[in-house]
Amino acid sequence: MKKFGTIANIGLMVAMIAVLMVPFARVAQAAAITSASDTMSSSKVSVVSNHDILFTTPTGITASQTITVTFPGAFSIAAALDWTDVDVLIQGVQQTLGAAGGATTWTAVRTSATVLTITAQTGGTPAAAGNTVRIKIGTNATNQSTGVRQVTNDTTTGSKAIAIGGTFADSGNITVQIVTDDQVAVSSTVAQSLTFSLGANTLALGTLSSSAVVSGSHTFTVATNAASGMAVTVAGATLTAGAFTITACPTGCTSTTGSEQFGINLVANTTPVIGLAVSGTAPIGAAATNYNTANTFRFATGETIASAAAGINSSVFTVSYITNISGATEAGSYTATLTYTATATF
Repeated sequence: MKKFGTIANIGLMVAMIAVLMVPFARVAQAAAITSASDTMSSSKVSVVSNHDILFTTPTGITASQTITVTFPGAFSIAAALDWTDVDVLIQGVQQTLGAAGGATTWTAVRTSATVLTITAQTGGTPAAAGNTVRIKIGTNATNQSTGVRQVTNDTTTGSKAIAIGGTFADSGNITVQIVTDDQVAVSSTVAQSLTFSLGANTLALGTLSSSAVVSGSHTFTVATNAASGMAVTVAGATLTAGAFTITACPTGCTSTTGSEQFGINLVANTTPVIGLAVSGTAPIGAAATNYNTANTFRFATGETIASAAAGINSSVFTVSYITNISGATEAGSYTATLTYTATATF
């Protein structure tokens, strides 16, 4: 009996050694995707949304393998959603998608109301280990064409896990949050505004001469947010001394010594750009046509001397005055009071 027992034990040991000597078969181990996220265009319950899914595949993707995106619960992929509504990027590089796969072409198919199946190209190495995979679903897909179909969000609020799987070796979940409302209505009011100021309230021209022009200037500043702009007018009478007056230039004149003349001229201190910003220049007002010609002067009470067709930022104008007299101009102390008025049209 001992002899047979010894033989049996030896046989058992040989069998065990034989088993141990058989090489272990290599089994592919699935890995969890990393750095996974899904940026949605809306997280509001029951509305359509784009999805921008991003993850890293530790193992990589080989030819013809699939990636499935499975939406949970009552999410719903548009029935007609197809490859034209999907973009796939590997390491930031757009992949070619089509209705049929090929050596360099991926496909994307809605395989159920909640599952999108993406199939890698049939040739080469679609994605190496450690590559990033980005999947755009909806109107944010713009590679081959701009997507028109989207995914409708779950009908209930809360955390939802979108599953990434398929025949490629890695898998995992991406959690998104569905909320009752994802928008905040912000409101505010801009009050009507008109500012206007004169740079000086007195202007002494001194003693007039028939042999030399006498001139002076001051500024005014105006700004408004009136949609239809503003106008600045001037009203009053020419220089007067009792019954005597110095003739104004009603139609525009150039300065001529020895002739009675009184008039004004305007210059916008920066290039006029009415109601519009051009090349970084803020919108400002412009001098009126009758008053904006260099070395030409005019005065007619009540006329518009500056304007803007729309709202303007703070605009500064220089008003220049000239006075000439003839040898026959009556002596006296001549004065004029001019009233400048800014009117906005809201």
